[in-house]
Amino acid sequence: MLAFLEGEIAAMEENGVILEVNHIGYHIFMPSSCLEGVLREGETVRIHTYLHVKEDGLQLYGFLNREDRRLFKLLIGVNGIGPKAAMGILSALTADELRFAVLSEDAAAIAKAPGVGKKTAQKLILELKDKLNLEEAFEQKLSHVQSDAQNWRAESRVDAKTEAIQALVALGYSNADAIRSVNAVSDGENMDVEELLRASLKNM
Repeated sequence: MLAFLEGEIAAMEENGVILEVNHIGYHIFMPSSCLEGVLREGETVRIHTYLHVKEDGLQLYGFLNREDRRLFKLLIGVNGIGPKAAMGILSALTADELRFAVLSEDAAAIAKAPGVGKKTAQKLILELKDKLNLEEAFEQKLSHVQSDAQNWRAESRVDAKTEAIQALVALGYSNADAIRSVNAVSDGENMDVEELLRASLKNM
């Protein structure tokens, strides 16, 4: 049930987001590592969800990928760790950091999470270390690093184009001409602002 929800972030909350899906707003609790500098209001995203059923209601917990949701489900499967404690752990440590902490039996790192003592951390390691794989942990970490690098490069290209367009407008060209000229640069995605501006001026 509710494997994922895809929609627009209507609001950012301290402990999660309000996701609007087909004119319905879902409050989804998320780790702070998924929120800070990652998600933005107005952005369309897919959030992988876990529905927690309580006697007094339902709560949705969300993650940016299926592997992180799987890790959350492993955490709440440990006796004594509920959804709130699991979210606290995943807020204090990224999913990658937690995987390596468990596999290296670093109880001290896990105990830094709010409400998690050393005994609980040791118990968590004991129950999860056989359910995690070192090779898979490295693969997950590598995929996240590559994804971050791709996002950084994409943002840099967008910023360079924006700055070049603004510079052309400041020189007296119209917005339409500036945009057309910058987009006409064949290798513009691999140029910095100065190179892109110089090439764009040749198209004017």
